[in-house]
Amino acid sequence: MLERSGSCLKITAPMLYAGAASLLASGRAALADDVREIDLAAIGDADADSSALAVLFALLRDAKVRNMDHRIINAPAGLMSLAALYGVDDFLPLA
Repeated sequence: MLERSGSCLKITAPMLYAGAASLLASGRAALADDVREIDLAAIGDADADSSALAVLFALLRDAKVRNMDHRIINAPAGLMSLAALYGVDDFLPLA
């Protein structure tokens, strides 16, 4: 579901509604002071729905509370299309 690699948190499981709560809990547990990037390279266009945006924004909000900045890398085109559709693409800190 999640892998740590240096300062990167890699999301390796689909980011779909059915697993959103579990993914959020795992992501919150994995956030550490040295994590700076959230890597979505393993997520395909069919592996992310609108709940993926909710999970990402919740993780970013939690990090901000802890005075941490994160960047999202390798965001799939489908997820970015959803973000644009909802008008939140400018709020995603993309690398």
